[in-house]
Amino acid sequence: MNLAEHYNQLYKTSSETILSGNYSLDSKINDTSDSRFGITLLLRPSEKIKSNIQLFLNELKAVEPNQYYYPNSDIHITVMSIISCYEGFSLDKINVEDYIKIIEKSLEDLGEIKIEFRGVTASNSAIMIQGFPFDETLNNLRNKLRENFRNSTLEQSIDSRYSIATAHSTVMRFTENLQNPEKLIEVVEQFRDYNFGDFTADKLELVFNDWYQREENTIHLEDFLTN
Repeated sequence: MNLAEHYNQLYKTSSETILSGNYSLDSKINDTSDSRFGITLLLRPSEKIKSNIQLFLNELKAVEPNQYYYPNSDIHITVMSIISCYEGFSLDKINVEDYIKIIEKSLEDLGEIKIEFRGVTASNSAIMIQGFPFDETLNNLRNKLRENFRNSTLEQSIDSRYSIATAHSTVMRFTENLQNPEKLIEVVEQFRDYNFGDFTADKLELVFNDWYQREENTIHLEDFLTN
């Protein structure tokens, strides 16, 4: 996949949707009865990059203060959604150790995962930071995870929603009608090619999580050191 082309096309379509008022709202983000949970392998950007992201989010908050903004603790890149969030999933349904073993096997002989966060894109319900891996290491890991989990009998739903191929990070979600969509897109345009920085992942995290990866609903299961 040509990531730059993918992000550009996504932004073109989504910005037009936002400006025409046909965007979508996330109705469940403040629903305390939301019981969608799953397990995810993820990585997190450096503190410096998170600080740069918050500067961008402050600009967005100035024009759209009532939307949902990710705190630093929740900002992440999904490496693989191993069990996509669904209602009623709980950890007692699986043996976590079995999942850890498959991930460890998939990480054998893997190089460093280095990612550049450059520019901003959008969907019809969210704003995202564009991530660009430096090489094929992340893709190689994802393919190994796919193969190893599919060859197991463990519960998994890899690629059931879509086949993950990007390295983006969602940082804002629309929860109520936008007050000023034109101004929102104006701010996003200013950061379309902004360099938030690059980082080398020092570890991957396996977590039990809700749909939004909120820290207060996350159970940390295992760290996998990557360098």
